[in-house]
Amino acid sequence: MRSRVFTLGKNLLIFALSLAILSVAVFYVARLAPGDPLASYYGSRVEKLTPEARFAAEERLGLHDPIIVQYFKWLRGALRGDFGISFQYKRPVVEVIGGRIGNTLALGGIGFALTFALALLLGVFCAGHEDTFLDKLICKVGTVTGCIPEFWLSLVLILIFDIYLGLLPGSGAYSVGKADDLGDRAAHLLLPLAVVVLGHLWYYAYMIRNRMLEEIRADYVLLAKSVGLPDRKILFRHCLRNCMPTYLSIMAISVPHIIGGTYIVETVFSYPGVGTLSYESARYQDYNMLMVLTLLTGAVVILCNLVAQTVNARIDPRGRAAETEVTADVR
Repeated sequence: MRSRVFTLGKNLLIFALSLAILSVAVFYVARLAPGDPLASYYGSRVEKLTPEARFAAEERLGLHDPIIVQYFKWLRGALRGDFGISFQYKRPVVEVIGGRIGNTLALGGIGFALTFALALLLGVFCAGHEDTFLDKLICKVGTVTGCIPEFWLSLVLILIFDIYLGLLPGSGAYSVGKADDLGDRAAHLLLPLAVVVLGHLWYYAYMIRNRMLEEIRADYVLLAKSVGLPDRKILFRHCLRNCMPTYLSIMAISVPHIIGGTYIVETVFSYPGVGTLSYESARYQDYNMLMVLTLLTGAVVILCNLVAQTVNARIDPRGRAAETEVTADVR
């Protein structure tokens, strides 16, 4: 019990310190980067501002204070739940993100689930048919698709399915006036979802295939075969079961990878999600928006890494319990 409490407390401390360091780094880097944040607030009108008006605007937005003072002002407000307003949208940051995060959860969540469901199926299939024609074909095709940059694949799919064939929309999350039409939203989701899945599928399928092959070549599998247990029963009841802890660990570790790919895909497809919002906030020096989006993404990444470490600490990677189960089956 004490060990669990200590581990939980240590993880919470690591989580808090990591977010604090991330917030300081992003705050400083964003303000030291070249660009004019007033351009985000005023748009093209910023060029017509007089020096006096520009000074007043910067004073009102708190941009004249030293960076350390600006940071502690922001931190004080953030601890109260006030993350400021977006320079670009002139609305509270949380409100703007709230209108976009659902789209990212749909794209990233469905993409994540499909990627790992298909990766498990492919990995198990290839391991069970090692060195056959299908295994070699899937390995070669998967290697090629896994090496294609996501932004390039996105452009190719837009060119083929939207511009040439006109079968699927190549931008946005829904057509004008059809925000509540699930069919229209699904059609807009297909191409971005295809890129997210294809960009990550074989990478994880190959890891699962190799892990399965390690189990297939283990001594307890030879024992099971020697007493006549069916190959299918050995593969699914023992080998696959012993791979599941590793599979879950890979899922936790992969979240930053999937998030990064989702953000790139959103930007290329002009999909109104958190990824597109992150790109816009960095481009237009929308400081308050950038801070919240970075911390939100960082929190998810750090949390998933801590979960992955916990899972790895609790599993036996060699699956010692397998030999006991096989012995029971033999008896």
